[in-house]
Amino acid sequence: MDDYEPLAGFWASHGFVVIQPTHLDSLGLTPDDPRTPHIWRIRTDDLTRVLDQLDAVKAAVPGLAGRVDRDRITAAGHSWGAQTASTLVGARVVDADGTPGESMADPRVKAAVLLCIPGTRGDDLSPMAAQYFPFMSPDFAELKTPSLIVAGDHDDSPLTVRGADWFTDGYRLSPGATDLLTLFGAEHGLGGIQGRHDTRTTDESPERVAVVQQATLAYLRTPGLDDDAWSTVRDSLTMTSNPLGRFDSK
Repeated sequence: MDDYEPLAGFWASHGFVVIQPTHLDSLGLTPDDPRTPHIWRIRTDDLTRVLDQLDAVKAAVPGLAGRVDRDRITAAGHSWGAQTASTLVGARVVDADGTPGESMADPRVKAAVLLCIPGTRGDDLSPMAAQYFPFMSPDFAELKTPSLIVAGDHDDSPLTVRGADWFTDGYRLSPGATDLLTLFGAEHGLGGIQGRHDTRTTDESPERVAVVQQATLAYLRTPGLDDDAWSTVRDSLTMTSNPLGRFDSK
């Protein structure tokens, strides 16, 4: 719950209510724990429970009463968190026999922001990922809710043998992910979205973080709050002489 201040704080400063759960596996869950094979489902259940208890969450924060718009709920996540968020908008986890598991989509979630979301399984996974993260096996065919995918073109992950384009599978394979932002030179931390001076960031760049901030904020505001926000930020990024990334839409 203490990570991603550059995004969570930025969104909150622009009027969004940001709720950050602490998942079980972030508290030191070991590989041999009997809950580990089911951790993907536990994480999705965490998010669903937040939505189920949204009134209690609101009541715990002074000043929120009457200010939360339940019709604009967005699921957002980075990396493994992006896969978790994607299950609320229709992505499913492929079972050991190769068939997509049950849908855990939640109609209360109207959009998703998926940063560095893991790609497909099978031969695309590295031996390490296949051994320790067999549940990192999404099926995107039913991800139909409007979603923004953000990826770095230098994100060479130990989870896959394919390279950085693995993190664009969610855009290529789902009908709902209609927009993709690819950051040039960005690695898995997208310049430092987890936090300033975070040791997990190997490509620290305030400029890249600013692009992610502005692009995701514009996506959250479009449509409804500012119908021109998305097109404006897209044009401002691509029309510069030295762009930090590119947008693709379908």
